[in-house]
Amino acid sequence: MKYLILVPDGAADVEGASGEKTPLEEAFMPHTTDLARRGRVGLVRTIPRGVKPGSDAANLAVLGYDPAHDLTGRSPLEAVSMGIALGPRDVAFRTNLVTLEDKTGEGAPDYADLTIVDHASGDISDEEARVLTCAIDAALGSGDPANGGRVKFYPGVSYRHALIVRDGAATESGIGDVFDEYPDYALTPPHDILGRQIGLYLPGDGAGKENESYILHLMERSYDLLKTHPVNLARAARGERPANSIWIWGEGKRPTISPIAAKYGVKGAVISAVDLIKGIGICAGLEPIKVEGATGTITTNFKGKGEAAIAAYEAGMDLAYIHVEAPDECSHQGNRAEKIESLERIDADIVGPIVSYLERHREETGEAYRILIVPDHRTPVVIRTHTDEPVPYVIYDSTEAADRAADPTRAFTEPSGRTGKALHSGKELADTFFGISGV
Repeated sequence: MKYLILVPDGAADVEGASGEKTPLEEAFMPHTTDLARRGRVGLVRTIPRGVKPGSDAANLAVLGYDPAHDLTGRSPLEAVSMGIALGPRDVAFRTNLVTLEDKTGEGAPDYADLTIVDHASGDISDEEARVLTCAIDAALGSGDPANGGRVKFYPGVSYRHALIVRDGAATESGIGDVFDEYPDYALTPPHDILGRQIGLYLPGDGAGKENESYILHLMERSYDLLKTHPVNLARAARGERPANSIWIWGEGKRPTISPIAAKYGVKGAVISAVDLIKGIGICAGLEPIKVEGATGTITTNFKGKGEAAIAAYEAGMDLAYIHVEAPDECSHQGNRAEKIESLERIDADIVGPIVSYLERHREETGEAYRILIVPDHRTPVVIRTHTDEPVPYVIYDSTEAADRAADPTRAFTEPSGRTGKALHSGKELADTFFGISGV
């Protein structure tokens, strides 16, 4: 049996109060629609109640893990993908390069008075981001003697980077001894507060600027360093958004999860531009496949991802886990038109070619296949951040399709999902998909 799990990140949305269509309803997705009509649809809760609605929790859930138990933080998973070895007392943080602007009109505002306008710094290039992150590390991380060699910034992809604090004490906060003075810190995902002044969302102990946290100290100093950095001056001259501050969040320690081969008896590959998803796949025992031109945005190499999955099947893999970040990024930018375009590209360049291959392979070898298409979470364009409502899914099984008449009322949409079976966890979805239980 061949398996495909396709995750269009953040594809699910919310219906308008006046009945406006969601992007999934509006997008032209004939290949996916055909699978839905000849398969099964429903809604699934990928985010357990009480868990923050992030791609870390949701993708773990889609693979059959329990985020409430298995999720130890977002950044450790990204660090695994980046090849960063973590000790049991090391702590990892996601470090975004963000764009802050002064919208007060007063000139020379305090850091807390700035507004975050872009969590991705205009999708900054890898090379520009590497230069900036290395500058941050030289000034604030491994190059700062005050850190005792325990703090280091690692460059990643585009705006996504890592901060590692080595040998943190096993404290109640779980962060490490450099942060113990501020046990009530709060680290907010930057994409959750786009367009807002950052003062209410800065990390600290809740007592105001007289007791700033260590993390806030790093963020403030990064702004002083980056706002006049030559890379950003050149970006501004080209009319591009500067990466003028770091934003630290997503803290956690090294995860331990069982391999997916032990859970479901399959070997497979993970295909994603996002370090977080590659890290989850690596921890689950999936082989990461790099796709040239995979960016995590609307400019990504959609076709290359489909081709990589086919190559993985040809190499003997049972499972291809494809994650496409573009719909989520479009939602965070509030760009409905590009979200719809990304969904149509996923259908045309990924779903269509893979289905054609799997069908030809079935005819030639007799090997059946199953396909699961499911967003990890909802990212409504109107609010530009994640929510935890159940998301629609499609499960197609080639062994069932021949005996089942196509139902024209079924589709990969939020309303159609409500007409099918509701599943209450990602594990229930994964168990169903891999044949442990039926829909």
